[in-house]
Amino acid sequence: MAKGSTTSLVVLTEREQQIVNTMFDHLKTVAPDVLVVLADRIADLERLTANIAHFPSLFQTQVIDKEVRTHKSLIESLLSHRVGDPTLRLPSKAILGKGFLVAKYHAFATMSTIAADWKFEEDFIKEVRSTTIEILFSIMVEDVYLSLLENTNLPIIIREKIASELILLWEHRSDKNVIEMAPVLEKIWVARRKLAPAFGTMVGTSELLLLSIEMDDNWYHFISSELGKSDVAQAMEEMLFGISYEEIKVLKNIIKEKHGAAISREEAAKILCKSSDDFIFADEENGVFDPRDLYAQYSVRRDNARARRRLLLEGPHYTLEDHYMRFILQKKFEELEND
Repeated sequence: MAKGSTTSLVVLTEREQQIVNTMFDHLKTVAPDVLVVLADRIADLERLTANIAHFPSLFQTQVIDKEVRTHKSLIESLLSHRVGDPTLRLPSKAILGKGFLVAKYHAFATMSTIAADWKFEEDFIKEVRSTTIEILFSIMVEDVYLSLLENTNLPIIIREKIASELILLWEHRSDKNVIEMAPVLEKIWVARRKLAPAFGTMVGTSELLLLSIEMDDNWYHFISSELGKSDVAQAMEEMLFGISYEEIKVLKNIIKEKHGAAISREEAAKILCKSSDDFIFADEENGVFDPRDLYAQYSVRRDNARARRRLLLEGPHYTLEDHYMRFILQKKFEELEND
């Protein structure tokens, strides 16, 4: 038995719907066969959404064999610390919704390719790519929320608010925090893609300056107030240099043995048994990149951080994305408290 409102999963936001409409209108005349394929993709998303809608809202009260499940009990469950993969403890709707976002990402990635191939206006192509990356961040933000919920150093009231934000994401698969933070995170990822680390003495000053160009005030406030914390600084180094904390430590020890002498990218690659090209993310064609590559890099840093947390190892226990979103969310919650 369930009581409460029905689910309201968002298939397409207003911005996304405008992109789809523009694509359809243009393809009608220039590529009707491509339009058919794309229309099928969008229809698949709508069917998937309709199926997920059969699952009860996460804001409903459910009674299953005398067990009462409520929004409050879900928050309490999310805040309880358990080791291991949480998948089987998460609501079915959360798991299915993530699959929906992945399907949506693929649909918009396809539209991005179509827009480029069929010579849509450059501004429109950029809009589709930006929206595609925003969807990818919606996938990533779920990982970030779950990571922050494990951080028992955060005040319980902050963790409760993060749990509420996560439930909202699961319910609607549209997150206003992503909309606010995506432009900065996108700039960070795009800047990192263009950045070929000049390892030198492993200080990272030049890389940080290059990364920070054109960032907003929130980023500078984050840097000025948070970079003095060791976990944030170490997570920043991993992001800047594109290698793990453990690999950075190896290089720093070698520089120390060489009495501070700088090392080249080629030397660093040889020491770490990598190709020097592994440190470069820039594409050779048109400066366009596949955001899945940087998401893969993020996921490596995320998994390494989780392993260090679990094994109590030195090094960053959270990613730069974790720290930045935690900073923005705390700032937002404080502003709401003061209103």
